Amino acid sequence: MSFQLRRYMPPDFHEPSLRDAPNALLQEAPADGVAPFGYHATSIFPEYFRVGGTWLLAEDSRMDCVAVYRNGKIDAVEFRNLRQGDLVFVGRTEDGSEGILVWPYGFSEDHTLQGDAFAFRQGRSRETAFSRDYDELYRLLQYEKNHGNILWVMGPACAFDHDSRNAFAGLIQDGYVHGLIAGNALATHDLEGAYLNTALGQDIYTQKNQPNGHYNHLDTLNRVRTCGSINAFIHEEKISSGIMYSCIERKVPFVLGGSIRDDGPLPETIGDVYHAQNSMRDLVRNATTVICMATMLHTIAVGNMTPSYRVMQDGTVREIYFYVVDISEFMIRKLADRGSLSAKSIVTNAQDFVVQVYKNLKDKA
Repeated sequence: MSFQLRRYMPPDFHEPSLRDAPNALLQEAPADGVAPFGYHATSIFPEYFRVGGTWLLAEDSRMDCVAVYRNGKIDAVEFRNLRQGDLVFVGRTEDGSEGILVWPYGFSEDHTLQGDAFAFRQGRSRETAFSRDYDELYRLLQYEKNHGNILWVMGPACAFDHDSRNAFAGLIQDGYVHGLIAGNALATHDLEGAYLNTALGQDIYTQKNQPNGHYNHLDTLNRVRTCGSINAFIHEEKISSGIMYSCIERKVPFVLGGSIRDDGPLPETIGDVYHAQNSMRDLVRNATTVICMATMLHTIAVGNMTPSYRVMQDGTVREIYFYVVDISEFMIRKLADRGSLSAKSIVTNAQDFVVQVYKNLKDKA
C-alpha cells in the first residue's frame, strides 16, 4: 500500500464570523529586537491574518516568533531578528475576532469516539507496540524520497556502533536523507570510526577499548583541523565510508551546531549559537519529514522551529511529519511539553532503529 498524504482542509472563510472579521492590527516595532506591546506569538499550526480584507496564511512559520507583515506576506521572525519599524501583528485572540486565526484542524481525521471512553495503554511508552508506526514510516520514507525532503537530527549514538553507522550511511547513499543536523560529536566519532576504526577509543564493532584509545577522537579532530575541513580530511586520508563521507559524496547539506563542551571542534562546527540556529532553520524550511534520534538538545531546538505544515511551491499546504526516536520516555515527554504537539514518538534504541529502518527499506526496494 503506497503512502497517501492527508488532505489539508482550510477554514471556511465564508462563515460569518470570519467573513465579517476586522483586519488584524499592525504596529511598528519600537526598536531592534523589541516587539510592541500585545504582539501575537506564532505557534506550530497554520495561522491566518486578515490584511486589506483578505486572509493571508503565514507560509514559513515556527513557534515562539513574532508575525511580521513584509512585502505582502507574513513572516515569522525571531525576536532577535526584529528591526525597528517592522510591522508587527498585535492581538492575543486566536479565533479570528481580531483578524488573527490559529487553525489546528487542517489535517484532522475523524475523531468520533468508538468503543470505550476508558482504555489502557493510550500513551506512548516502552510498553507500546510500534509495529504500525514502523510500517507507516517505511511507506512515508519511500514517498518522501522522491516527493519530499527528509531531515534527520542526530546525536552521536549511531556513530558508536558498526552496524548503525553503516546503516545510516546506507540511507544517505540510497536517497533517504536530504539534510542532516547534528553536533560536533556525531561527526567527530563518525570520522574517528573511518580513520581509526574506533569511537571514543572503542572498536566500533567489538566495543573493546583500544590501547591509548582515549586519544583517538582528539587525534582525529587534530588531523581534520590540520587538513582545514572535513572534505579535505576525507580526500587526504582517502576515507571511503561513514556518515560524513556519504553526506559529502551525495552532496547532502549538514549543519553541526556546537555546544559549550565541544572538543576541538571540527572546522565546520558552528560555535555561535544564533548562527547555528539560523543555519538549522534554513534546513528546516525545506523539510517535509523530520526524524530526531537520541539528542535532547538538538531535538527540542528543531522541534521549536518546525511547524506542523509546509506550503509547497504550487501553493498547496501539506503536513510535516515529525518523529522523535529515543530510549528515554522523559525525553519524549519533554519535547511535547515544549510545544511540539504534532511529534510522533518511538521509544527504542536509536542504533536498533536505524538498522531496522535501513534493512526494511532495502527489502522493500
